[in-house]
Amino acid sequence: MTEKKKPNLPSFFTMAKNFSKDLAKYIKEGAPNVTSKSYLKRLEICSSCPHLLEEKMRCGKCGCLVEHKAKWRTTTCPDNRWNPEIILTDYEKERKPDSETGYRPPNASKQNKRNS
Repeated sequence: MTEKKKPNLPSFFTMAKNFSKDLAKYIKEGAPNVTSKSYLKRLEICSSCPHLLEEKMRCGKCGCLVEHKAKWRTTTCPDNRWNPEIILTDYEKERKPDSETGYRPPNASKQNKRNS
């Protein structure tokens, strides 16, 4: 029988660097969290990931505490299993957003009128 190899955590320095980068972006954006539905979906994805260290609930790729990182809208999975959610500024929310991305660049309507 072959035993499944467990991933190792990155070095302490690498984990600190990863956390600092994610934390700075999270704070800069106003500390936005995902919805409960998105949070549970992210945890479900992480729980089936081969990089998860279940006994520590840490990601073996970046070293994050999965239960915390999955809450932050600004973070992404280092293995591209889930992405950050789009965060709109108040200005962008006031404009009529694009239905697919939720964002319409400023002056988009002026550019369309010029091209007509």
